Amino acid sequence: MFYYKRSSSLVGGAFNLAELVFHAVVRNIRSQHSNAVIAIMMNIVQVVLMATVFYFIMSFLGGRVAKIRGEFILYILSGIFLFMTHIKSVGAIAGLGGTNNPMMLHSPMNMMVLLLAAAFGTLYTQVVSILVILFVYSVAVNPIEMQDPGGAFAMLILAWYTGCAVGLVFMALKPWLPQTSTILSNVYRRMNMIFSGKMFVGNALGGWMLAMFAWNPLFHVIDQCRGFVFRNYFPRNSSWEYALWVGIALMMIGLLGEFFTRKHISKSWDARR
Repeated sequence: MFYYKRSSSLVGGAFNLAELVFHAVVRNIRSQHSNAVIAIMMNIVQVVLMATVFYFIMSFLGGRVAKIRGEFILYILSGIFLFMTHIKSVGAIAGLGGTNNPMMLHSPMNMMVLLLAAAFGTLYTQVVSILVILFVYSVAVNPIEMQDPGGAFAMLILAWYTGCAVGLVFMALKPWLPQTSTILSNVYRRMNMIFSGKMFVGNALGGWMLAMFAWNPLFHVIDQCRGFVFRNYFPRNSSWEYALWVGIALMMIGLLGEFFTRKHISKSWDARR
């Protein structure tokens, strides 16, 4: 392990932390491809392909699903963008490997830097992809108008935050039950293909159908985002406060679990498996 001289001042420590996070974010993005631009382009292609598939599916279903008067492609993108951001955040944090991550062998590295790098790397990739897609569509096809872009962006951040919180819980569980944690993480992401509500709006659901979706914070975030995007949609069956409090609770549980695991984990756990 290399020796690393730490700054004794608070300001110097903050700058050192920011520098470590920056380099770790760059490494996280380039880990997908040696060229960071190509890594972002691959993510853009993935988002566009998913949006295209859902566009054809919902075109066949017609007005039985979309209950919002407005641009149809914006209705689809508002769900796909938040869904992809949430799912990518869950996968990025859950796949870190915790204390046994090889990057933890370097002296300046710590768990907080590792978490921030994975989280901000995912957020950066998704935000750049969203801006590129919206810009190209607005220039090449039709100008996009949103009622409240700031509120829609806040919902994107909330989807990212809740995804990081869920992934942190899976990451804390992984050293104890690696196979179970991986299965639960995959099940959660697959369930969100349906229960995220990206193909529905909350106002169109009622009774037992609403109960099937109301547990999911991503459903609330997507439904609230469409209230900010479309002028004539007012979400009544969802609440962004619910998603925020669920995210805070899961973040606290994940941090406590990670702290407890770090005190007891050993490299021999992996060896015996």
